[in-house]
Amino acid sequence: MEQPSEEFNKKTRLTRFITGFIISMIALFCFLSGGVALFCFLMVTLFLATREYVHILRNKGFHPSLSLICATSFVFGLLIFFRRFDLVPCVLAFAIISSFLVVLFMGRQPYIANVATTSLGFMYGGWLPCHILLIRQMGSNSVNFFTPGLNDGLYYLLYTFLIVVATDIGAYYFGSKFGKRQLSKVISPKKTIEGAVGGGLFAIIVATFGVFYTKLTIIEAVFGGLLITIFAQLGDLSESLIKRDAGVKDSSNILPGHGGLLDRTDSYVFALPVAYYYLACFTGGNNIIIDLLTYLQSVYYGYFG
Repeated sequence: MEQPSEEFNKKTRLTRFITGFIISMIALFCFLSGGVALFCFLMVTLFLATREYVHILRNKGFHPSLSLICATSFVFGLLIFFRRFDLVPCVLAFAIISSFLVVLFMGRQPYIANVATTSLGFMYGGWLPCHILLIRQMGSNSVNFFTPGLNDGLYYLLYTFLIVVATDIGAYYFGSKFGKRQLSKVISPKKTIEGAVGGGLFAIIVATFGVFYTKLTIIEAVFGGLLITIFAQLGDLSESLIKRDAGVKDSSNILPGHGGLLDRTDSYVFALPVAYYYLACFTGGNNIIIDLLTYLQSVYYGYFG
């Protein structure tokens, strides 16, 4: 097979850089703006990524409902945006029921797989990414439509995204320079253990700088970086698992030099919820384990004291 020329490789890298830079600037503007801008950015991203998800699974012979996944993801986003968390279980229940009804009236085999992949779609491609809104809202007590909010949520969101970016950069550099042992031969043959370790180390270094622009202590910043980089890489592998099972190399070619949108955002699908629950429950004096132990202690003394 003829190897790509050096000129071709340079052109590909340039295209990749330009595409990445444009997307990064759009994302950064939406992060800073928050409110409607971030909501719209998320919804467009979810719609395009969901289309890719459905296309991948159709190669496997499955037919998840694109319209139901998108509609449920949109409602999840609205509930978080307007802070109606009490309605999330209700929407989830009716979305699962609707998954069965859509397949029932669509009458297309395989029935069970179509129900399962539809439900997975609005959880994996909807609910999990919507945690970006939850992170952005941290430290704010009101709905922010248009006014940029320089609150804790903005800095925590930047903290999370910088760690994921550092993971990708570190994994690519160390993997290409020192990678020898495959991380997962069946799911993603090109990923190496050296790349994973290098990406993790680089991410932790970047995470330590979080002490300068967040309220995290050095221990909280480092441990958070470790958690986020681990789950970012697991998210990447999980999307590769879906593509490998369906026999697809890239989710699409919508992003010049990068492939599909799902390929570029897969690391964030797991990283965002892990970051949110870690930051909300285990930092800034909000330690759920300590609260649980304190509660159990009070119960013990209440009965036996």
